[in-house]
Amino acid sequence: MSEDQIIKRKPAAAKAKSKKRSRDDEGGSRKRRKPAAQEQDDLDLDLEAGVNKKIALVDNLLLADHLAKKIRRFGTDLTPIELSQLDISPNYITDTTSFQEIRTLDNLPAFLEQFADDAKQLGSAPKQNGSPHTIIVTGAGLRAAEIVRSVRKYQTKNITVAKLFAKHIKLEESVQFLEKHRTGIAVGTPVRLSDLVENSALKLDHLERLVIDASHIDAKKRGVMDMKETMLPLARWLARPEFKQRYADPEKGLQLLFY
Repeated sequence: MSEDQIIKRKPAAAKAKSKKRSRDDEGGSRKRRKPAAQEQDDLDLDLEAGVNKKIALVDNLLLADHLAKKIRRFGTDLTPIELSQLDISPNYITDTTSFQEIRTLDNLPAFLEQFADDAKQLGSAPKQNGSPHTIIVTGAGLRAAEIVRSVRKYQTKNITVAKLFAKHIKLEESVQFLEKHRTGIAVGTPVRLSDLVENSALKLDHLERLVIDASHIDAKKRGVMDMKETMLPLARWLARPEFKQRYADPEKGLQLLFY
């Protein structure tokens, strides 16, 4: 092999290395873009307040899409038909983006009053025991207890705010409580709420609104829609046939609000 041939091959090798470096640089650039998205997500989280501020900016169309994506992310063992049965139409969801305050527990009463037809009725209750006009759904018992305290202004001597969750409260105790008390607002977790409906202790005849504790995040930056163990029970609760029949009913409509 001549010396000239050896010399001619060297630039080709250098060019190949240059291309590899270019690809590496592009790959590095792509990798560097991921933290930017994560950084934006973190900007939406107010860890001190325990709130995902992005929920307040999402309208009913985007919320329905968000729910559908979460259901498919966590429902990998469900069939396509089962997944579609859990979907919630955008027409079922009330757009709450007009509420301007940060979605903390302190501001929950103001939120309820803004979207109630008559705010004074929040402090009332149907005559039938265990038949609330409002059910607030959250992901954990401790959080439910905190919500109960935040809406206690609507409780009177004869009207209670019901705590309906499994932590430290047996199912039979919740059944007995509902059977004995007029309840205007009930706060609970999806599984316990469903169990009480199936038990006929929690009655839905006078239900006017479902409120989802959607903005709250825990210390690990997770909300009720961010974990399989809470998202799928929530989806099943929201997709109950008696609810779907009423969400868009012009006469006996059921409000679906995401706080």
